[in-house]
Amino acid sequence: MTDNPFPKEFWWGVATSAFQIEGAVDEDGRSPSIWDTFTHTPGKIRDGSDADVATDHYHRFREDVGLMRELGVNAYRFSISWSRILPDGTGRRNPDGVAFYRRLCEELLASNITPVATLYHWDLPQVLQDRGGWLSPDSRHWFAEYAVAAKETLGDLIGVWATLNEPWCAAFLGHSAGEHAPGLTDPGAGFVAAHNLMLAHHDAIAAMREHRSDGDQLGVVLNLIPAWPASDDPADAAAAAKVDMVQNKLFLEAVFNGRYPDEVVEWHRRFGVADQIDLEALAAARQPIDFLGVNYYNVNRVRHVPGAPAPGPWPGADEAVIVVPEGPLTDMGWAVDPEGLTWTLKRVATEYPPLPLYVCENGAAYPDADPVDGTIEDPDRIRYLESHIEALAEAIRQGVDVRGYFVWSLLDNFEWAKGYTMRFGIVHVDFNTQKRTIKASGRWYRDHIARVTGDG
Repeated sequence: MTDNPFPKEFWWGVATSAFQIEGAVDEDGRSPSIWDTFTHTPGKIRDGSDADVATDHYHRFREDVGLMRELGVNAYRFSISWSRILPDGTGRRNPDGVAFYRRLCEELLASNITPVATLYHWDLPQVLQDRGGWLSPDSRHWFAEYAVAAKETLGDLIGVWATLNEPWCAAFLGHSAGEHAPGLTDPGAGFVAAHNLMLAHHDAIAAMREHRSDGDQLGVVLNLIPAWPASDDPADAAAAAKVDMVQNKLFLEAVFNGRYPDEVVEWHRRFGVADQIDLEALAAARQPIDFLGVNYYNVNRVRHVPGAPAPGPWPGADEAVIVVPEGPLTDMGWAVDPEGLTWTLKRVATEYPPLPLYVCENGAAYPDADPVDGTIEDPDRIRYLESHIEALAEAIRQGVDVRGYFVWSLLDNFEWAKGYTMRFGIVHVDFNTQKRTIKASGRWYRDHIARVTGDG
């Protein structure tokens, strides 16, 4: 890095999510989530595993905060399990569930690590799915009630809140592609779920503002994946624009402007769900946010293929095919495209009102060798992190207001439908013994933080 554009107060963090690490799925009053149901449905998870134990963070959180101290991070992004706070989805609050997150936050604050909480990382209580889930118009009210419960019980310890993590995944992977819980395969259902998630986001922001403390920051986290044409052919550019519309523009426009692009509104009519999507309600619900979280991993390269059906997660994007790029890929099958991070951050800063941005997830899955003398070498992950942090630095040099960066993930964990076959962590977890080992990438990140903050 030729110069250091990162301010002293920049957040260098790590990220996780509740379902992927906590385990303890039936302890202390927690009720099942849709992902508990999904993981226990045969054939849904690649390796046939579940997250009943995961990395046992529920019992080992103090050890994990100790790892964060060793890494030198000053912020930790985690999610809260709705099922722990409100086991019935609404109504009664579970004091044992609240107590866990209070203990976690107290441990973080005692370690000078800022807690950054996400309310929803895909684990809807099953009792609410049984009442219609995100396809129910009542879901916005359920979520606002949950947001208030979290804010009232944890707001003295947490000042930074994101409503949703990656609503595209919750909506379209869960309701149109069938790859995630609840496992539906209805193109129209994805748009309905996306709409209700956006209403829920705005309602939660409004409700939490009524209980706001000085200095609180309220926002949302979107996974923004550039959709770039695979060639200079105008047909490829048109196909890429369709993918971009479902992946990015739908959510950016709904969050910032309380509207959907005209193409999306047309898809509502095409898939027969326009009567379930109240455009005026979205406009009326719109709330400004204090920050936008951006999750970035890769670029989608899109080719126009006549007659090809729309890819499952991008309904409406007919004749658009996501092509596998040339060159080395991560275990997820994604190319390493750091320039896409700079491009994405500049796009948001250019096309939407100025806001602080945080890179809330960035990282890579690679196979890890077994520890040798307590060391796990993972040079590919180091190169990935180094190149993307340099891309982030370039965005800041070009004037983008980025205030934090969170590596995904602190720990190897349960990677949703791929089970335990993907390792994203900068800390290795032996899933048989739960032994944690900081990888070479974790030590590199520790040294990078010390270098740019002047603490080294």
